[in-house]
Amino acid sequence: MERGNLKSYKDLAKFCAIVAQEKIAKDIIVIELTSIETAPTDFFVLCSCDSDVQMRAIVDEIIKRCNELNMQKPRTEGLDSTQWILLDFFTVVMHIMHYEARRYYNIERLWGDGEFYKITETGRLYRIKDKTKIFCD
Repeated sequence: MERGNLKSYKDLAKFCAIVAQEKIAKDIIVIELTSIETAPTDFFVLCSCDSDVQMRAIVDEIIKRCNELNMQKPRTEGLDSTQWILLDFFTVVMHIMHYEARRYYNIERLWGDGEFYKITETGRLYRIKDKTKIFCD
């Protein structure tokens, strides 16, 4: 993906989702929060991982591609964590989570008023109409 393709915040969220998908993350969801007045950002990108090694591989790949595309790198939190790493681009916040942490914090339910998207194998976002099927139990 070239920098020229990142024309909107949604494109940045999609970029993050694609990298997660390439690194075999599961349950990738993009939540658009622009219609929620109190939202801390415009988009959340959530993904689940099997291990802290996989989580770190996603972080490393995003930072590498940001460098290649001359993009500002995100702020990071939780790099020493084995459960949850946050990449903050300000307008897009990516949550890279271990399965147990994702189930426990259940961010999808907290921000259920947002617009939810999944990503296809070809890298296209499509809107999820029935959100009840994506909430963690």
